This record gives sequence, structure tokens and C-alpha cells, in this order.
Amino acid sequence: MNRQRAVRQMLEDLRSAGVTHVPADFARELATALQTAPAEKRTAPVAPTPAAKPSLAPAPRTQPVVSTAPAVVTPAPAPSASPAAPTVARSAPVAPAASLFEKPAAIPAAPARPCLNLTRDERVAQLKDVAARVAQCTRCEELARTRHQTVFGVGNPEAEIMFIGEAPGADEDRQGEPFVGAAGQLLNKIITASKLTREEIYICNILRCRPPGNRTPAPDEAANCREYLDAQIATINPKYIVCWGSVAAQNLLNITSSIGKLRGKFFDYQGIKVMCTYHPSYLLRTPTAKKDVWEDMKFFRRAQGVELQ
Repeated sequence: MNRQRAVRQMLEDLRSAGVTHVPADFARELATALQTAPAEKRTAPVAPTPAAKPSLAPAPRTQPVVSTAPAVVTPAPAPSASPAAPTVARSAPVAPAASLFEKPAAIPAAPARPCLNLTRDERVAQLKDVAARVAQCTRCEELARTRHQTVFGVGNPEAEIMFIGEAPGADEDRQGEPFVGAAGQLLNKIITASKLTREEIYICNILRCRPPGNRTPAPDEAANCREYLDAQIATINPKYIVCWGSVAAQNLLNITSSIGKLRGKFFDYQGIKVMCTYHPSYLLRTPTAKKDVWEDMKFFRRAQGVELQ
């Protein structure tokens, strides 16, 4: 390569000096150089050996970039998953709302309650009519045979609060009024402590006859008496119902959960807010549960704007 350049340079120098004749040997070398020069021009750009090396050198550096790309791309789906976050954020407030007024999935929708927009006198007359039918009821043969009298209900016919218990006991069976025995005396104390009076509440039971031996009401007995309970609820049309004990809660709401799982919240029954707590007779057997009932009553009254200490 250097020799050809030297020959060309020499040729240029001779032409500049005006030389027109050169030795034969030099002429042959010059001819050879001129013939091979075009080939050198064609191959020169194709053989940049040093240039090929830099193109290969970055290859080791590009490999880590490709291999680490998944590490960078892996978090990328997070933005696409972010739309799910608002879904969680929107569903979170449902729990606080449900804690105040919720309808459990296990409770089937109750039939529409008839809208009885009655005057006080009309309510009194309606309740008397239903009570008269109850007094003649013999649907439950055993209960009708063993009772002294039916125990319909008592209280304010325009009450905003309705208490529902289990069934009459021996004292109630004799007097014909719900919650007058030992459990009733404890209930009176709870009512007073809750800044209420018995006269402003309507009180009744799931059953209107005493089961022999104060046993738990049978399902068919509760079903036979349900017509009368529904009539009382429709006539009173309360804003709140307190279910005292599991029998009242389970039969009214058509649910099997225990009171322990139903406490501390309101359930919806045909537009009425229902709270469930332990029966006063249970408190007589389990005094430690009194504090739970007191917490329930504070929760209940707080919903009505009354704070209890």
C-alpha cells in the first residue's frame, strides 16, 4: 500500500518537473501500481477491520440491558392495576355505613309492610280487634290447652320504639301482660337507665301464649303466631325495634345467627331499624352480660341522638 502511494507521488513529482521519459523498470512498477489501484479503492471501505471491533464491543454491554429490562418492566403493570385500587377504596366506606344500618345477606327481603297511616284512636281499635282474635286462637293445641290467658302486648300505640321478646312466662300468663316477672323488672331498670319510660314503648313477644315449662317456642308455634306479630308491627309502625334474645331476633329477621353475632349494628326490617341484644332472663343467669346490653343500649340511644354515660 505504501509502495503504491510512493509510486504515485513520484509520478506526480516527475510530471511537475517536466520529465517525459522514465526507466523501463520504473515504468513496469508504475503500470502495476496503476492497475491495482482501483481494486484497492474498492476493497478499502470493505475491510475496516478496526471499525468492526467497536461494533462488537458494545454487545457485552447490551446484554445486561436486555436481561434487566424485565426488572424495569415488572413494576409497569402497577399502573394498569391501579384502577382496581379505587374499587377497594369505594367499597371500604360500605362497612362504616353498614355498621349503622345494614341488611344482612342471610336475611331475605321481607314482604312489603302495609302503610297504615292511622290516628291514635284507629290504632287502639285495630289492636283491640287483633287482641280479640288472639284470645280465641287455638292454632297451637298444646299452648291453648295449658295457658291461663293470652298475652297480646302493651304500651303506646303510637310508639317509635317497639320491644319484642320471646314468650310469656308464668307471671305474664297470670297477669296477661308481657315482661312483668323478674326479667320484666330488670327490663324496667334498663329502660329507666336508657332515659326512656315504659309508657312510651310498645312491648310484645314472638308468642302470645306461654309454652309449658317456659321451654323455647317451637318453629311452628312461632309461625302460627306470626300473623298477630305482623299486625302489631303494621299498626304501631315504629321507627325502631329491639329484639330481646335470639328467639325474637331469629324469628323476626328469619335468620339463624346468634345474638353475639347480631349485636352492635342495626338491621333493616321493612324500613324499620332493628337492634338485637340479650334477653333480660339471660342477664339474670349471666350477670356478666349486663355490660354488653348496656353497650347495646348506648349504641341504640345514640342513634336517636341521646348519649348515655
